[in-house]
Amino acid sequence: MEEKQVKKRRIVLIPVPAQGHVTPIMQLGKALYLKGFSITVVQTQYNRVSSSQDFSDFHFLTIPDSLTDSDLHSLGALPFILKLNQVCEESFKHCFSKLVQEQGDDEIVCVVYDEYMYFSQAAAMAFQIPSVVFSTTSATAFVCRSVLSKVNAESFLLDMKDSQTQEKVFPGLDPLRYKDLPTSAFGPLESIIKLYYNAVNIQTASAVIINSASCLESSSLAWLQQKLQVPVYPIGPLHRAASASSSLLEEDRSCIKWLDKQKPSSVIYISLGSLALMQIKDMLEMAWGLSNSNVPFLWVIRPGSIPGSEWTESLPEEFHKLISERGYIVKWAPQMEVLRHPAVGGFWSHCGWNSTLESIGEGVPMICRPFTGDQRVNARYLESVWRIGVLLEGELDKRAVESSVKRLTVDEEGADMRKRAIELKEKLEASARNGGSSYSSLDNFVNSLTTP
Repeated sequence: MEEKQVKKRRIVLIPVPAQGHVTPIMQLGKALYLKGFSITVVQTQYNRVSSSQDFSDFHFLTIPDSLTDSDLHSLGALPFILKLNQVCEESFKHCFSKLVQEQGDDEIVCVVYDEYMYFSQAAAMAFQIPSVVFSTTSATAFVCRSVLSKVNAESFLLDMKDSQTQEKVFPGLDPLRYKDLPTSAFGPLESIIKLYYNAVNIQTASAVIINSASCLESSSLAWLQQKLQVPVYPIGPLHRAASASSSLLEEDRSCIKWLDKQKPSSVIYISLGSLALMQIKDMLEMAWGLSNSNVPFLWVIRPGSIPGSEWTESLPEEFHKLISERGYIVKWAPQMEVLRHPAVGGFWSHCGWNSTLESIGEGVPMICRPFTGDQRVNARYLESVWRIGVLLEGELDKRAVESSVKRLTVDEEGADMRKRAIELKEKLEASARNGGSSYSSLDNFVNSLTTP
């Protein structure tokens, strides 16, 4: 009797074309590849991931006629994502149809799409292939988006304009205040509510994967499991499950040699993400505060992060003097390696979810300076729930900067935070090990794809 040829199983990934979204979905791809799946990454024409050493066995596909860099600059981030979903639905169906026809020995078992690439659902439905939502943020931020997707935009806007209401805890989301909710600096509230409505409305998706762990967010994960009515798989932190480099910017490794010369736990590492813009006035206040703290610091200043300036050339001479004594500046850093370095004692961050997980994963407490969206949710949790962060709110002022840096690196409070951060690190490590909750969750997801 002839033996049946065993088909390989292929998973199609669809990332949002932004660093904070690309990093975890490529880590997910690597984790699934290590479980025996073939991986296809479907990209738009903007911000494509290159096939690096980590992804040499992945298949990359570009959706034709999608939006480009110039569309992002002319539209802005939020309208860009909304339009991308309109533009890509039909062209992705056509693209996906060819992929299905040409699959040969690789049977497509699942489409995993970033929650903001919801156009993907239509194609998966048309070809009767299961689709899975991937959330690159915390489970708590997902809960917030679900709640915000149902609010009346007009009355919520009035609440948000009232300074007293802003400070109040939002009903059902303790300890999050109104001002901590993930509204966006990248567009009007109506647009963000529309985006959230589309993103959290999982429709025909058969499951949700979240880059988080139950030791960090058990109650938010339980809320989602109950509300979504499909399996929720917390499989984070993905950088532990599958380390993979997918930086869209070139990393400057010279900072590691500089860190090698510093004392243990003495350095503040500063990196405010791949999107935030900084005003010269704020940069000067930071430089003064850092200089006055007498603490050495490694500062990532991303090219283009200062409006009207390619890099730091528009900053006054005063700035360069202030940082020359104890500071080291790079355009982009190998963040995981930096956070793992024994010289690093604190991380001043925008509190994007990847940076938050990486910092907790290395037991490094944080100075929290969120700019937009879910960063505020993460910052509040770092300060009030996990108690490993100093929240720096309001206008930047050199005294507040100096005080925050000292609280983290010099004061007893900082030592307590470091202790708690190391305890959380150990819990996260346990969840990612064989038999841990995140490890088992990934196995359960893989088994759900192989069970007829």
